[in-house]
Amino acid sequence: MQGLNWGEDGPRKARKGRWSAAEVARLKDMYGLREDEAIARELQRSPNSVRKMAESLFRLGERKGPWTAGDVEDLKKYLGATTPEVIARILSRTPDEVQAKIMELGRVQGSNHWGREEIARFKRIYGARSDSDLAKIFSKSVESIQQLAKRYRLAKDKAFLKKTKGEGATRMPRWSAEELDLLRKLYANTSNLEIADRLDRSVKSIVSKAHHIGLKKDLSRLREMGRENVSLRYNHRD
Repeated sequence: MQGLNWGEDGPRKARKGRWSAAEVARLKDMYGLREDEAIARELQRSPNSVRKMAESLFRLGERKGPWTAGDVEDLKKYLGATTPEVIARILSRTPDEVQAKIMELGRVQGSNHWGREEIARFKRIYGARSDSDLAKIFSKSVESIQQLAKRYRLAKDKAFLKKTKGEGATRMPRWSAEELDLLRKLYANTSNLEIADRLDRSVKSIVSKAHHIGLKKDLSRLREMGRENVSLRYNHRD
């Protein structure tokens, strides 16, 4: 219903009137990366109010001239998360310019070597982007994208699959009693990737099911994971 947003306790009236500086800053952070309706729910504004504010903040076609390296990185940030028209608005370019640059990215392919920072970013965004868009973002082949996803047992988000392929694409195989027994046995002291390999499931599926049935990592394993993460960051800086 127009003018209503949903809170934890049900529908509530959307805010009206002047936007605060904090609301505008949050909109800038989220716009293009989340649906207008999701932004509206978080800000307790109507979707129409979100769209009008976005249109006032981001102007189409105001930037002219060649693309800088920073412009291209900004394009990659939003590529696949929203439409070229919205990206054009965010970057103050025309939709034709954005479409042409996206096509150009599709012709660029670098080394199939993956750095740590690239892998970390890949894991964050894989679930909500198509493989072809990921190939453009990382300047890799689609085959390289699929191989890395398989290596880390990544899966597309259910919401992404529903949006791109329909309701039936979200269905996952049921967990058998044997699989659940093995999950309970391994989860506390084994990495999620290793468990995913053993059960032939995605890491996301492992984490979701463990949370659902109340499993937790052993404290010593959590400390070990923390040391591994610190080591990765330290080695990357070196």
